[in-house]
Amino acid sequence: MHRPNAIHAASVLVFAVTTWSASLHAAETNTSTSSAAPASAAQTLSVEGLSQPADILIDHNGVPHIFAANERDGFFVQGFNAARDRLFQIDLWRRRGLGQLSEVFGRAYVAQDDAARRFVYRGDMATEWRRYGPDAKPAAEAFAAGVNAYIDWLARHPDQMPYEFRKVGYWPAKWSAEDIVRIRSHGLTRNLKSEVARAKVVCRASLDADSVRVGLQPTWKTQVPDGLDPCLPDDLLKVFDLATQGVKITKDSLQHANADIVQLAENGPYDVSTESAEGSNNWVISPQKSTTGRAIMANDPHRAYAAPSLRYIVQVSTPTLNLIGAGEPAIPGVAIGHNGTIAFGLTIFNIDQEDLYVYDLNPANPDQYRYRGKWVPMRTVHETIDVRDGTPVQTDLKFTKHGPVIYVDAAKHRAYAVRTAWLEPGMSPYFDAMRYMRAKTYAQFQTALDTWGAPTVNQVYADASGNIGWVPSGMAPIRPNWDGLMPVPGDGRYEWAGFWRRDQLPSAYNPPSGYFTTSNEMNMPAGYPYAQRKLGFEWTNGSRHARIDEVLKAKDKVSLEDSERLQNDIVSIPARRLMALLAPLSSDDPQTSAALRLLKGWDAHMGADSAQAALEEVWFSRHLGRAYKNAVLPKSAADTFGAPDPAPMLDALEQPAARFGENANAKRDAVLLSSLGEAWGEMVKLQGADPGAWQWGKLQTNLNAHPLADAVDAEMRAKLNVGPLPKGGSPFTPNQSTYRVSDFRQTNGPSFRIVVDVGNWDNTRAMNLPGESGNPDSPHYRDLAQKWLDGEYFTLPYSRAAVEAATESRLHLVPATSR
Repeated sequence: MHRPNAIHAASVLVFAVTTWSASLHAAETNTSTSSAAPASAAQTLSVEGLSQPADILIDHNGVPHIFAANERDGFFVQGFNAARDRLFQIDLWRRRGLGQLSEVFGRAYVAQDDAARRFVYRGDMATEWRRYGPDAKPAAEAFAAGVNAYIDWLARHPDQMPYEFRKVGYWPAKWSAEDIVRIRSHGLTRNLKSEVARAKVVCRASLDADSVRVGLQPTWKTQVPDGLDPCLPDDLLKVFDLATQGVKITKDSLQHANADIVQLAENGPYDVSTESAEGSNNWVISPQKSTTGRAIMANDPHRAYAAPSLRYIVQVSTPTLNLIGAGEPAIPGVAIGHNGTIAFGLTIFNIDQEDLYVYDLNPANPDQYRYRGKWVPMRTVHETIDVRDGTPVQTDLKFTKHGPVIYVDAAKHRAYAVRTAWLEPGMSPYFDAMRYMRAKTYAQFQTALDTWGAPTVNQVYADASGNIGWVPSGMAPIRPNWDGLMPVPGDGRYEWAGFWRRDQLPSAYNPPSGYFTTSNEMNMPAGYPYAQRKLGFEWTNGSRHARIDEVLKAKDKVSLEDSERLQNDIVSIPARRLMALLAPLSSDDPQTSAALRLLKGWDAHMGADSAQAALEEVWFSRHLGRAYKNAVLPKSAADTFGAPDPAPMLDALEQPAARFGENANAKRDAVLLSSLGEAWGEMVKLQGADPGAWQWGKLQTNLNAHPLADAVDAEMRAKLNVGPLPKGGSPFTPNQSTYRVSDFRQTNGPSFRIVVDVGNWDNTRAMNLPGESGNPDSPHYRDLAQKWLDGEYFTLPYSRAAVEAATESRLHLVPATSR
């Protein structure tokens, strides 16, 4: 067993070394060394730190329902339970965020630890806690104490240590409340990568060429900031990528000291297609438009797929607070769900919270940068990175007044630093839900969101009285003299002037339409002073929103089942638009003609068994975009970025004159037909000459990969991973499916779904892929995967009586002093 020194010093754990050794020896062939208790059995656990007895009732779908005598115990048991079910996941979350991977995985992770430490919150902790309100710190302290109590329990029951720790051979770390809020790099980032990509296009081509890479919304024309050299270093974002990426564990990374082994290479160069990877849908329906006569709240956040899921569904019930829904398992409370009076859900609202600053360095002292005519010293933080089975590494982290330095170009005497709102006080991702999850009215909900920082979100609201609302929230920088779309000199001319207040963002309450829906689209209302406030100009493609709005608008009344079907809808509006463009065309080329025949009359339904969907997506993602940008840009400009933005591309294909010049229609048609013929030829190579055998789901698959999957043998990998599963949908369908173009592996989408029957709380429906548990031996590790794939839901009980009726097993926790 490996214990890092820091953890050993902080721990008072007592455990049997011989039992641990036996467990470790058995780890290669079994993920558990003890027989699990029968599913219906009740267990009583004696727990240090609990003030009064509490219950964890686990329902038939693996959802834990926590009933505690007071709020402190409620959050304590939430932490204890998160560790019970997801310990390796939350331990990895903590280590990644704090830059402590090397001490358990080895020297290959030093570069990632170094990068992550640059983005840890280092401000005043008293200010930090005040931002979240008086209830936040006690909840975080209780949650962390609960996690630690479970680690203490494992010390007395080492045979129950999760498989992952036994496989790698280390002990889980103890937590502090500060860990929960100091970690910032897990939150969704904004446009930093796009700033760099835009500068690259400008360096080699022009701003006009960049409008093909990404279309700005609302209509906007940016400019190169005065004094900026847009020709940036090629590997400028290496540190930022390392700081914000997941943890990649392989056999090689555990055995070698080469940091390049853990470099992120999956996403490749930034383009707009990767920006749409992290999205979500939500909507609220008023009682007047609902078949139930009550409000409905639906939400399906789209995030990276993994086993276990990013989200964890839980209920925390005390005499003063009764929450149910999903959050990230390492954070107390829930971010999406309800509290028995109001329901709440979120999607990303694309406020630009990041800027890259470029500095001239003092040739005589590279630790000084020019700021307002003077040489100003960087702040240096000296840190030690502990390394498993190796010598600790000393590192110097550099900071300017704007933020962490991510790159130094010694030859050109330049440095680059990131300013991001998510390093400001009170910006721990999702943690500020501690405020709004207590709200009982729309006014309280709005007030609670006044301090919400990150990620920037479309919050939707529905209450048992029948009110619905939309409250976009997030810290929005005021940029008086630029728009945030390109890097800027760090010499003092480009400074934030505070932040726009939450009430200066748009909002809606009980809209006349009877519903409100968001899907990360540009949704600033007509007349909003966007040119003054410049919240952001890069938004996710609006096709998902358009399809959802189309369906909701067409219905006089919307049911819970309608919401379920809509979350699983796989109609692609871009595919529909392309079919309209192809309808009048013909070709003498045999392959192109065959493709036109196959697609004629297709309804743009992206089913896993659809031959048309397979051909259209291969065409769209591998051929059409490249042909389009090569047709409208010089090759030198087209080569500066990857996929073009689908939205302006489709607009240009429908109205070709602006982009294609003379004989625009003929040029456009040539692009469509030639690229379609190429796609047909590729489909023949991929799935054979008979289009009757083609299926989209044979290409696009869903895999929920475990972090250790690449570090174990094939048999264990099959046990840890869930999938691959054949998958329909596309990046532009409500049931979003963003995939890697290289192999069509689905990377992002709705792993968690919820539809709340507001007021009839026991009738809420939910789904969580692949299951609730993080234990590969648990029946709830993968039991929901097929149901998720089939678009099914389970009922999420809320009242104590409904929970008791659905209970499969129970844990009764008693204070250790009661033994």
